[in-house]
Amino acid sequence: MLHKVALIAIPGVAPFEFGTVCEVFGIDRTDHGGPEFDFTIVTAEPGPVRTSLGYDMMISAGLDQAADADLIAVPAHEIDADVHPEVVRLLQEASARGAWILSICSGAFTLAKSGLLSGRRATTHWMHADRLARDFPDIEVDPDVLFVEDGTIITGAGTASGIDACLHLIRLELGASAANVVARRMVVPPQRSGGQSQYIATPIPECRSDSFAEVTAWMLENLDQELTVDELARKALMSPRTFARRFKADTGATPGAWLNRQRLLRAQQLLEESTLALDGVAAESGFGTAAVMRHHFSKTLNTTPAAYRRAFTLRATA
Repeated sequence: MLHKVALIAIPGVAPFEFGTVCEVFGIDRTDHGGPEFDFTIVTAEPGPVRTSLGYDMMISAGLDQAADADLIAVPAHEIDADVHPEVVRLLQEASARGAWILSICSGAFTLAKSGLLSGRRATTHWMHADRLARDFPDIEVDPDVLFVEDGTIITGAGTASGIDACLHLIRLELGASAANVVARRMVVPPQRSGGQSQYIATPIPECRSDSFAEVTAWMLENLDQELTVDELARKALMSPRTFARRFKADTGATPGAWLNRQRLLRAQQLLEESTLALDGVAAESGFGTAAVMRHHFSKTLNTTPAAYRRAFTLRATA
């Protein structure tokens, strides 16, 4: 069960990525039904830790406070800096005992220098991906995704994708409802798929907020219906071709892929919170039949709806 979270403050740490982990795991949201975390910030040498912007943070807890953490997070920092040997030891021991380890942006270099990414698939900010692949040829670097989960190691891409990586882990460990509470309080989408592109090459149209906020809200309210591009285009007052092109530019996904992802999230929530039979979950979430739903679970989550429900029930019981 994900409960104790330790965030490592490394000299040269980037404040935004550091703050992302603090925002997700360091705020008490139990008054809104959110999960409760035992959150600690640690560093190899307690005292002032210089950030990438030149100011110091006073960190009082040493690495020993992270020895039994369920998750150790490594935020972005200066790539060329040496990794403190005690940080290496902490990460290696945590990995060996099966704890989660999550990096954001250039934090992947600390994991790589600690030997944790050898033979694994990983990502980092697209600007650093070539450097990571060149310096560590035994890592399969994917520069195009928001985050990668390989075993109990999650590597996030640049900046805001760290939020997606953190919410992904909460969803895995604590379920869709917990992730949704955190996301709602942070005013961010419950989760973007890890396979979504890090950046969107097409310029985002100025009217995207008005054009698609209403349409996507309507789509979410009608997931159990058969929604075609033609129908959605009429809702947005566009031609089908223009709608499909601008929807992808705005969201980073085709209308069909976006719908499937939202239906998958709805199905996960129903499997966690309801006693509906699989056919009922499939109908409510818009997949139509249990067989179609099972296909999407297998393709995206590498599991079946029944196995997902069993696993979540076991975690909740634990």
